[in-house]
Amino acid sequence: MTAALPWESARAAAHAAGARQPAQVVELPLDAADGATLAAPLTTRTDLPAFPTSSVDGWATRGPGPWRVVGRVLAGTTAASLTDDGTCVEIATGGMVPDGTEQIVRVEESTRTGDGLVTGAARAAREWRDAGEEARAGEELFTAGTAVTPGLIGLAASCGYDTLAVRRPKAAVLVFGDELLTSGLPGAGRVRDSLGPSLPAWLRRLGSTATEVIGPVEDTLDAHVQAIKTALADGADLICTTGGTMHGPVDHLHPALHELGAEYVVNTVEVRPGFPMLLASVPGRALIAGLPGNPQSAVVALLSLGAPALAGLAGRPLPALGRIRLAGEIPGRGRYTHLALVDRDGRAVSHVGSSMLRGLAGAVGFAVIPPGSAGAAGDEAALVPLPLSSGERP
Repeated sequence: MTAALPWESARAAAHAAGARQPAQVVELPLDAADGATLAAPLTTRTDLPAFPTSSVDGWATRGPGPWRVVGRVLAGTTAASLTDDGTCVEIATGGMVPDGTEQIVRVEESTRTGDGLVTGAARAAREWRDAGEEARAGEELFTAGTAVTPGLIGLAASCGYDTLAVRRPKAAVLVFGDELLTSGLPGAGRVRDSLGPSLPAWLRRLGSTATEVIGPVEDTLDAHVQAIKTALADGADLICTTGGTMHGPVDHLHPALHELGAEYVVNTVEVRPGFPMLLASVPGRALIAGLPGNPQSAVVALLSLGAPALAGLAGRPLPALGRIRLAGEIPGRGRYTHLALVDRDGRAVSHVGSSMLRGLAGAVGFAVIPPGSAGAAGDEAALVPLPLSSGERP
């Protein structure tokens, strides 16, 4: 087993482990690629725009006026060249500017006379966009490892793409525990499973797909091994388990990892809450993130180990930390990194026990209080943001 790692070292180790066994590259239609990660650079397949386009409604003119109207160019049509001075064509915004155009006169700044001629004056600034003004054919716009967003999808479409080569790791969730209920009210010693419904949503927001939850898995070694084998057979890149990370009488994760020949990447982290968490590798097949059974601790573990691992699997860089200014005191946790839930104003939220979710539901992330320190009002702290929207960078 590996020794407990400092929190920052554990994040880096998880990211490196994911990068060593990247997720498969798939070709997805544009409307299915949101939240995935580019597996190849996005380069333009044509000049952008591909041809000169009018920025206004008006008249494309050649030579001095007045101009005789010789045609009309609407968006989506091909324009014939203007070959004679004193001629013009009516042109719509987005229309292809004819070869030979010297200026465009706005329709609201022109007059069409009774004999069919157009008079007016063009503005000093040219009223059309040149071919390649935004990008030239073959120009690299975004590198591999960039998160696919709606804006990037629109850009890819404008460059002529129908599909994108991406990585989108496949994640599985295994819920361990005989005490868990999947419906109805808790009672008689049993509690509702809150991680089975929520972890897939977190995982999707971290840029992965999530398979159907497996569990609750019976508290036996055989059942744990079989559940992990099922996720491996389904092609999961990252398997997130909940509970069983300690060494109690019904904690079977460590023996199951041994039976499967898994190797520890991280085995416990010097962070609170979140104890104990782990990341293991089934070489050449998948990573296994062992999350604690307490819900808030499980989310801490997911963001500390799972999110960096997913970034590595997808070919993204290690997720960057944000910054937040604290609105009040936040205690330290001795030699451990303290991840403290805060709201958008930098205030520590209440109801933040490891088993609680009320504080988490109203927070924007975890303020990072380094070992041996505490946070004071006005301090700027690192922030582990909660991925609150689909496809957001972790």
